[in-house]
Amino acid sequence: MSETILVTGASGQLGRLVLNHLLETQKVTPARLVAGSREPTKLSDLADRGITTRAVDFDKPSELGAAFAGIDTLLVVSTDALGEPGKRLAQHKAAVAAAQKAGVRRIAYTSMPNPEPGNPVLFAGDHYGTEQAIKESGLAYTIFRNGWYQENLLMGLPHAIASGKWFTSAGSGRLAHVAREDIARAIAAALASKPQGNATYTLTGSQAFDTDEIAALASAVTGKPIEVVHLSDEALLEGLKASDLPAPVAALLVSFDANTRAGTISDVTNDVKKLAGIEPRPLRAFLEDNKEALLAG
Repeated sequence: MSETILVTGASGQLGRLVLNHLLETQKVTPARLVAGSREPTKLSDLADRGITTRAVDFDKPSELGAAFAGIDTLLVVSTDALGEPGKRLAQHKAAVAAAQKAGVRRIAYTSMPNPEPGNPVLFAGDHYGTEQAIKESGLAYTIFRNGWYQENLLMGLPHAIASGKWFTSAGSGRLAHVAREDIARAIAAALASKPQGNATYTLTGSQAFDTDEIAALASAVTGKPIEVVHLSDEALLEGLKASDLPAPVAALLVSFDANTRAGTISDVTNDVKKLAGIEPRPLRAFLEDNKEALLAG
C-alpha cells in the first residue's frame, strides 16, 4: 500500500472527488494524503479535514521538487492548458522530471483512451507524450485512460433538446460515457491498493451508444423530440463557428466527433468495476438524474 499520496489539481472537480473517495470510501487516513493546487488557498476545506495542502504549479518547475518531497505515489491530473499548443505537455513533462528527482516511487496519470498517433482529438498528443515520458522515466506507473464524462453531455445536449436538432459528424460511431464520480472512485481504489506492477486502465461506461441512440434516450427521459442531423466535419465546423464559438473551440469539438466516428473512443471495459467494485452508473440513470438541467436549454 502506498504510504503518502499526492493528488494534483485538487481544487478541480476530478482531483477533489479522488481525495473524497480516498478518505471516505478507501478510508485512507488524512495524514497520508497531500492535496496540491496552483492555488492552495482553495483547499482550505481539505486542510480542515486533516489533509496536507501544498502549492503545486507545473509552470514553476524549480518549485516542484519541494512540492513532491516525501511523496510515495503522485497522481498527476492532466491540466486544463488547452489554449496554447505544447504548453500542457511541457507542464506534464516538468512534473514527471521533478517526480523522478524527488524520489517519488510511483506516478499515476489521467490520460484518455487510445491517445496514440492518429487519434483525431486535437489534444491526444499531449496525453500520448505524457505517457511516453512517464514510461521513459523509469518510475513505476499507473495510467488511467479516462473515457468521456457523462457530465460532458450537459454542455451541448440541453441546446439540442431546446432546439430539437442535434448536429453531429460522429456518424454511427459509439461512445461509452462514464460518470466522473465513477472514474474518481476507481482511481482512488487503485491508489489506495497495493501496486501490482505497472498498469494501464481504460475507464469507461458499461455500454456504448451512438449519437442517435443517445438522442433517443434523452427524448425518452425528457419527453422532447430530438432530430439528429448528420454532417461532414467541414459542415459542422462552419456551423459551430457561425454560432459564435471561437474557431479553436469549434475545431476541438469537431475533433471529438471525428474521434467517435473513427471508433477510437468506442472501447467498453470492466476496469471501473474491477477497481471500484461497483458497476458504473448507466447513461439513462445520468439523464434521469439531470432531467431538469437538460430541459433548462
